[in-house]
Amino acid sequence: MLANQQLKIVLASKSPRRQQLLREAGINFRLFTKEVEETYPADLPSHQVAEFLARKKGNAIIDHVEADEIAITADTIVLLGQEIMGKPKDEAQAFDFISRLSDTVHEVITGIALQTPLKQHSFSVSTKVFFRKLSDEEIRFYIEQYKPYDKAGSYAIQEWIGMVGIYKIEGCYFNVMGLPLFELYKELQAFIR
Repeated sequence: MLANQQLKIVLASKSPRRQQLLREAGINFRLFTKEVEETYPADLPSHQVAEFLARKKGNAIIDHVEADEIAITADTIVLLGQEIMGKPKDEAQAFDFISRLSDTVHEVITGIALQTPLKQHSFSVSTKVFFRKLSDEEIRFYIEQYKPYDKAGSYAIQEWIGMVGIYKIEGCYFNVMGLPLFELYKELQAFIR
């Protein structure tokens, strides 16, 4: 993706979706992950949380980034009004989250941090997602079949629920998957200049 990719990319994410998207975009990278507690200040505005957490993840791994490498860290949140819907802890919470997203519009915000040992740049991308009204049976079917416990808001747009339940988005589709490739490409180009 990056013409004459000189700098090496380090992806600090366990997300198989982010890894797949980066590969499909033609970006070579090495993987390095470290557990980071996803906490943030209580008074931080909801729209800033994803970018804050991306920077926090970047700061946690910077000692493992070489001088000729750029680390990419990311965090994705689902925002219904001002409420952040994280990863569900169990089936009941997954059902609650999807029930509340049903027949509404919500935002998916991905924060990205680009970092070398000498500098850091962060940004975030927002996409509006429009869900039709889902029946309890549809929600239960999705949870039983796809077990969305590792996904913010309890769903993945590329799975069954996205195909039958989401009738419109405003913004980047890949952002809802967890990595806004168009913006990432543009920001990486500017970062390496």
